[in-house]
Amino acid sequence: MITIKKVKTKKDLKAFVKFPFSLNKDSKYWVPPIISQEIKTFDTKENPIFKDAEATLFLAYKDHKIVGRIAAIINWLEVNDQNLKKMRFGWFDFIDDLEVSKALLNEVYKIGIAHNLEYTEGPVGFSNLDKVGVMTSGFNNTGNMVAWYNQDYYINHYKAHGFTTEKKYEENIFPFANVKPEMFSKAQELIKKRYQLKALKFTKTEEVMPYADKMFDLFNETYKDLSSFVKITDIQKEYFKKKFLSFINPEYIKFVVDKNDALVAFAIVMPRFAETLQEIKGKLFPTGFLKILKAKKHSKDVMFYLIGVHQDYQNKGVHAIIFNEYYNTFTEKGIKMCYRTAELADNEAIRRIWKNMDPKVYATRETLSKTI
Repeated sequence: MITIKKVKTKKDLKAFVKFPFSLNKDSKYWVPPIISQEIKTFDTKENPIFKDAEATLFLAYKDHKIVGRIAAIINWLEVNDQNLKKMRFGWFDFIDDLEVSKALLNEVYKIGIAHNLEYTEGPVGFSNLDKVGVMTSGFNNTGNMVAWYNQDYYINHYKAHGFTTEKKYEENIFPFANVKPEMFSKAQELIKKRYQLKALKFTKTEEVMPYADKMFDLFNETYKDLSSFVKITDIQKEYFKKKFLSFINPEYIKFVVDKNDALVAFAIVMPRFAETLQEIKGKLFPTGFLKILKAKKHSKDVMFYLIGVHQDYQNKGVHAIIFNEYYNTFTEKGIKMCYRTAELADNEAIRRIWKNMDPKVYATRETLSKTI
């Protein structure tokens, strides 16, 4: 018999966060999250997303043992401002038992129906800066810290419960050796002169801060036309600065500004912490934090996290300036492999930007939807 329990206490929340640790204990490809960060994600006092969203967490039990979890999410900015009658869900993990996944999804449906919502989509987070998608290939490749990892049976559960594909995503990889400066070095000089642009270089995190809000504004502008996009609010900007910037080398943040110092493009690259996160098993203390700092400084693999170009400068080759800056930085640091986080599979503009690097798809994922 499957029993569903709503997460109400700190003990429940910790069990919710730690369930994937037991589920994936035998996987050498799963990358654990940082436990304290995951707990803060669902802290209504800590995470400002809860000013515009709500989440109800559930655990599934079988024979008095936790066998699944799910977060039922409503983003009210999406529902009210965009008039999307959508119920979100994420953090959806379960043993290979259809009754378990069905019972968890039923809790999502109930909440959606109670709020007069029309369909549900997942797995997704609260916003576009959260993890997205169930893996459909790449199960034998090591995951990363900004994406969910799952076993190959997950997608079968979605299909069995009547879900259909909503969006497809791809994650790509290419050796840094594939990057040839002649692809962009001369072009970026011409583009800088033509449009009176310059690249900003940072060596300290505090140097980035005066531009951070502008970056989030440009992020909102760049991605506003994508389906399921929900803008980052002012109060969320402060939260994301604290959450992400400490993990990013300031040298890996690239901004391009015009003659008036207005931001026209940005890119964020992170060290790939996968192996370190596997080693510390979700715990920052007593030594995990130091190991992350070491990886931040010495990792030879990097992950392209975000890139955005102002609509007035799109299709004008501005990305060549960014690539040139990263080429110089990565050469200096001896970078070996470059990973790209999940991107919409039908985003042809992104494909064109990266095609000369000869990237290979190493994982695919989907979000799926169902009328409720």
